[in-house]
Amino acid sequence: MFTRIRVPTPFQIGRVNTYLAGRTIVDPGPDSEEAWAALLDGINAAGLAPEDIEQVVVTHPHPDHFGLARRLRKEGARVLASPQAADIMAEFENRLHYEQSYFTSFFERCGLSAESAETVTNLPEAFLPFAPEVQTDRRLSSGDRFTVVETTLTADPVEGHAPGELVFGYDADGQHRALVGDNVLGNITPNPFLQPPADRGGERPRVLPAYNDSLRRLREQSYDRFLPGHGNDVTAPAERIDEILDAHEQRTETVRELVDGPVVPVEIMHQLFDDLPLTEQFSGLSEAVGHLDVLEARGEVTQRPSGDVVVYEPT
Repeated sequence: MFTRIRVPTPFQIGRVNTYLAGRTIVDPGPDSEEAWAALLDGINAAGLAPEDIEQVVVTHPHPDHFGLARRLRKEGARVLASPQAADIMAEFENRLHYEQSYFTSFFERCGLSAESAETVTNLPEAFLPFAPEVQTDRRLSSGDRFTVVETTLTADPVEGHAPGELVFGYDADGQHRALVGDNVLGNITPNPFLQPPADRGGERPRVLPAYNDSLRRLREQSYDRFLPGHGNDVTAPAERIDEILDAHEQRTETVRELVDGPVVPVEIMHQLFDDLPLTEQFSGLSEAVGHLDVLEARGEVTQRPSGDVVVYEPT
């Protein structure tokens, strides 16, 4: 039903999977001339022009997935996304600045120097040219349905990789399938990126525990095939989810062993990933803090302030 268009990105992940069916596009890719040319080639190969696209569906609000939505909306397409994703895409620069403000101080409390924390949080400024702000025409909540080529897709919120993630389940060719964005990838364990509080002054989401729970729920839905945001189709979804959960559990056990006394998250990150460059330390700290969150939820570690940092220690 869906044709994959591999759209180039300027990011380390490489090409993003854009999906085309009828006059619907899912995750059009980043806003660059190279990406636009690749997307146009895919649209033209289907006998269509940009103005023929009627709807653009976004799985999650990362630049490599939604950046070209604005161009297609100007051509007449409507944009569909979750309410949280819609808010982020409508004010992406403001959202980025909010995240930078929050994580600069958060990473200092995790043990990064003030200079390193500022550098790490400023790096995503490079994403802005690829993610022009776009309005959403229909906000999709859990269970909402829409039609693509006479097939009904159902929106299902998931957690773990980005705020406002959705997967879209549908039946085709005798199989139960889903477009899953970056929530489940075939050859990569998706990053459980840290997220700031939904509201200023609120509590930070515990992303990795929520991601694990979300994966378990998704596994129970008996899907036959996943269409992911990068790489090839996942043809054994339950097995792939088990592999990801096993990888998470192994890393959690490693982190538990590293917490043999009072430690700060940066120490955990450096023990997990030797010589990690600053460009990778947002991901590295997301891993370290995420697994500490899992252990804290299990009651195996506790955290407490110690001067200007937070330390974790065994219960």
